[in-house]
Amino acid sequence: MGISVDTFFLELNGHGTLQAQIQQMIAEGILSGRFHVGEKLPSSRKLAAHLGVSRITVTLAYTELLANDYLTAKGRSGYYVSENAPVPPKYTPVQKQAETVDWDTALARRFVDADVLPKPSDWREYSYPFIYGQVDRTLFDHANWRLCAVRALGHKDFESLTADYVDQDDPLLVEFIARHTLPRRGITARPEEILITLGAQNALWLASRILLTHNRTAVIENPCYYALRSLLNHWDCKVTPLDVDRNGLPPEALPQDTDVVFTTPSHQSPTTATMPVSRRNQLLDRARDLDAMVVEDDYEFEMAFLGAPSPALKSMDRDGRVIYVGSFSKSLFPGLRLGYMVGSEPFIREARALRSLVLRHPPGHIQRTAAYFLSLGHYDAQIRRMSKELEQRRNIMDKAIDEHGLTVAGRGVMGGSSMWMAAPDSVDTARLAQKLQNQSVHIEPGAPFFSGPDRPQNFYRLGYSSISSQQITPGVKLIADTIRAG
Repeated sequence: MGISVDTFFLELNGHGTLQAQIQQMIAEGILSGRFHVGEKLPSSRKLAAHLGVSRITVTLAYTELLANDYLTAKGRSGYYVSENAPVPPKYTPVQKQAETVDWDTALARRFVDADVLPKPSDWREYSYPFIYGQVDRTLFDHANWRLCAVRALGHKDFESLTADYVDQDDPLLVEFIARHTLPRRGITARPEEILITLGAQNALWLASRILLTHNRTAVIENPCYYALRSLLNHWDCKVTPLDVDRNGLPPEALPQDTDVVFTTPSHQSPTTATMPVSRRNQLLDRARDLDAMVVEDDYEFEMAFLGAPSPALKSMDRDGRVIYVGSFSKSLFPGLRLGYMVGSEPFIREARALRSLVLRHPPGHIQRTAAYFLSLGHYDAQIRRMSKELEQRRNIMDKAIDEHGLTVAGRGVMGGSSMWMAAPDSVDTARLAQKLQNQSVHIEPGAPFFSGPDRPQNFYRLGYSSISSQQITPGVKLIADTIRAG
């Protein structure tokens, strides 16, 4: 493969002769890893014309690099990066000069202090990956997804592939969500009340920007989805965490100044608690009394293999105060980044306008591919396959946890793909996770899910969506043995 001549530039105030500058430019490209072994350099004629120098200058530079074994010549075909050149394993650009910007002053906001869950990049190589929310290659219907992607690339779908929707969405995808996905949750919605988002996180961001200001109060669950809490904290609104119990968020605890409630009633994140229908009605009544809006994150309702999920909070809403958030990340794959939100038309109109200012719309090809995958029945087939496998893994998890004396702090009554665990009070699960990594075990420490300075350190989450049934029991045993060993 040849190196493009357009990647070569001489510095305006370069030091030394032109020949020396060309030598240094090529040597730095090789030493930084930007040029790879075996790559062909531009001909001396092309490089000379591009740099505006004489051809002999380039030829002399090449000859010197050849003598130093940075380059090799192959007859009449030209010059190539030598196999003996000191090439590093990865490309690391050379910093030409020190930056002068004072970033402590220039940065108006900082986001790197947000809570995150540590996830090693090589977690798939672990023997016991109790990781949450990642796709299992053995369960994903890659063949049919690929066929749907190819179909979406066809001439018939040229407009969906190439058009700028501006603030609109793929009508096929919206129609499927309205006619098939939402009715499963008891929700009726017109296309004007549905917006496609880049996953649930994007939907939560849009809702927070539209419903909250610096003098409004958002109530979140404690513990909760840590990225939601970080999002709200950076919005400068007042954030009030409320402790959840075995039935989820307690409506009677909502303070009088509540403006927006963020909740996960069907499958509380991360405790997996399911809010009973009676409490859902109480929550709606309390929100009405406070004139508060409710944002319902229904992130895992498809994984209800132990029984039919309770009706969505949105389906019980008669006032139009519930904003419903759904996602295909858990049921398909997180890299898809495709979700949706449902709300009254005035709200969706504003959300659509805000989305268009930030990213216009999710890629049309991705929307059309998902629409085909859903409408052709592949999605339902995958959900059935996943539910059957997750139920089997859940049964093995239950048995292994009981056998090895671990403590379950929360398990979803409808199913799901994780368990919320409690270690003894003296155990710091962040340190426990580090110890387990040495044994090829991955668990998720629970502290990031909690609000406040005095976060409990002994909780952790065990996901079972990406670990094989055969690895669950020995993995649980290693966790139990490590906890007991201190």
